[in-house]
Amino acid sequence: MKPVLFVTGHVPADRAGAFERLHERVGVELALYGGRHLHGAPPAAPPATVPHRFVEQREIGALVRSGGYRAVVAGTGGRVALPAAWWASRRAGVPFVFWAALWRTPRTAAHLAALPLMRSIYRDAGAVVTYGEHVSAYVRRHGATRVFVAPQAVDNAFWSAPGAPRADERFAALFVGRAAPEKGLAVALEAWRLAALDGTLTLVGDLRARSPDGVVATGSLAASDLRNFYASSDVLVVPSVSTRGFIEPWGLVVNEAMNQGAAIIASDAVGAAAGGLVREGRNGLIVREREPAALAAAMTALAADRPRCAALGAAGRDDVRAYTFDAWAEGFAGALAIAAPQRLRAGSVEA
Repeated sequence: MKPVLFVTGHVPADRAGAFERLHERVGVELALYGGRHLHGAPPAAPPATVPHRFVEQREIGALVRSGGYRAVVAGTGGRVALPAAWWASRRAGVPFVFWAALWRTPRTAAHLAALPLMRSIYRDAGAVVTYGEHVSAYVRRHGATRVFVAPQAVDNAFWSAPGAPRADERFAALFVGRAAPEKGLAVALEAWRLAALDGTLTLVGDLRARSPDGVVATGSLAASDLRNFYASSDVLVVPSVSTRGFIEPWGLVVNEAMNQGAAIIASDAVGAAAGGLVREGRNGLIVREREPAALAAAMTALAADRPRCAALGAAGRDDVRAYTFDAWAEGFAGALAIAAPQRLRAGSVEA
């Protein structure tokens, strides 16, 4: 059987297991065109068990038309990769599946200019696979009708393994991310200053910031060391903010922290909150973006009620179990199963 061509820039380490599961189910070949590593994902080699090739974006159209693939999947990365894959699939009669991450329209000139094209792709694709229900609602508003969710997932077995024992019983908050404005580090620091809690706010990542009292910066950490910080933290703070060019599509740090039983305080600009993993009052608290006072109040409330904080974390540990690599792969498998029949009924491919 011909493989499915999966067009993407990179396979970050935290997504390698998902692609392995997908390959086991449907048989894929990755077409990797490189480019900037989005969302801070570190460079990583593609999984050895999944066939792959490195390509230039200008080569994607010819690859799709080569006759070597039974379907094509492409996401939104790259300047020309998506339109090239979609247009070539139309010309060649190859079923096309779009992997969508946006849940609001960025307000840059480039994004607004591309919106008519994106609407055409949403309407025309044999199926659309989304990060979560927040993205599904967005693509349906723009014309998609055959929509499947591939829930964002991490290696739950790794991230739920026991961490190092906790040495400090004071309230411990954690921020994991980059210093990029959209990650909301400035909001987290101001909120911590306002809260004036007896405890620590630990910053993990390549961060350089003037820190108020009680803030500790560790720099970037290996995954096993980061797991220990999740285990010893009461809450993970995810204060992302939307900008003209970026809206946090998910935030896999949420999945990681939930596996260790940390409660989540997320802004309403975080995809994991909009998409339903972070649930207000069940496994975390959701605050308005760009409001340090609201974030400070949320941290203060959980610091004052540690049993409630622990209960939120325990619920999160239960909830994240459904967000697996297998569930991610099943979302794509379902989309691929319906995409080809849609093309046949449309008369694009001879039966």
